[in-house]
Amino acid sequence: MPDFNPKYGQDIKEINEKVKESSLFVQQINKELSKVIVGQKYMIDRLLVALLANGHILIEGVPGLAKTLAVKTLAKCVQTKFQRIQFTPDLL
Repeated sequence: MPDFNPKYGQDIKEINEKVKESSLFVQQINKELSKVIVGQKYMIDRLLVALLANGHILIEGVPGLAKTLAVKTLAKCVQTKFQRIQFTPDLL
């Protein structure tokens, strides 16, 4: 993620332009995820929020909702490693 440090007295239009330039990668990731994951816009948005906030996300749901595919695709988009942790109640 590019560094952005506004300076005192900087023109608001210039700041807005720099913010747009710095955040283009978010739109590109969203576009790539939307090519693979169809009908899950809310989940894609939450994945990106967690990524940008340097946070964690737990994806739960019934089988077949493309949870694993979404995370694999996100990992591929940001060029990182994907590792799945399978959990079922019998593991308690």
